[in-house]
This record gives sequence, structure tokens and C-alpha cells, in this order.
Amino acid sequence: GALTGISLIVGGIGIMNVLLASVAERTREIGIRRATGARRREILLQFLAESVTITGAGAVLGAGLGVAAAYAVTAFMRMRTRATVYAGLSWSTLIVAAVAALVVGLGFGIYPALKASRLSPIDAIRHE
Repeated sequence: GALTGISLIVGGIGIMNVLLASVAERTREIGIRRATGARRREILLQFLAESVTITGAGAVLGAGLGVAAAYAVTAFMRMRTRATVYAGLSWSTLIVAAVAALVVGLGFGIYPALKASRLSPIDAIRHE
């Protein structure tokens, strides 16, 4: 419960920091795109898509590691106790975790996406 919530918040802050660094590094590129006709909405959606992509990759990797860990624990416990032990993850658990991760990624991606979309084209192009 609480540990899961803390993990999601820490992960969300990490994603937000990565995206803020990306906005800072790509300020000039964003300015050029805006000056050549890209709308604020397009910039916003680009950074939100990046946030969801990063989060989705993390969710898939985390789910894979979680399933592998569950099988490893099951095998270890069967060797040690000779009892019938099942440590597995249900599809519903994996889906809920993935959706929660994507919602957190989207939530923490909003601020950097808004910041990128609100850059003035002239100031962004001058930025070095």
C-alpha cells in the first residue's frame, strides 16, 4: 500500500526530472518547431507521449522482473520446504499496476509538457 504509493511518486518525480532536462536541452529545437508552424498543442502532446512511453517501458520492465522474481521465489521455496508453494502474479494485478504507472507518468508529465508548449518561439531560438 504505502510503499507502492511512495514508489509511484518517486518514479513520477524521476520522469518529471527527465522531461524537464529534455525540455531544457531541446529549448532551441522547440522554438524552431514553434516558429515553423508547430502548435502549442502538438508540443504538449509530444512531451506527454514521451512521458507515457518512458512510463510504459518501465511498467513492462517492472512487470517482467516481478514475474521472474515470483517464479524464482516459488522455485526456491519448493526446494527448501518441499511444500506446494505458489508465488505468482495475476493478469489483473499486472494490468492495474501498468495502468497506475501510466496514470502517474501522465500526471507527472503534464508540467514539463506545459512548460515546453508555453515557450516563446523567439526566446527559445535565442536560448543557448
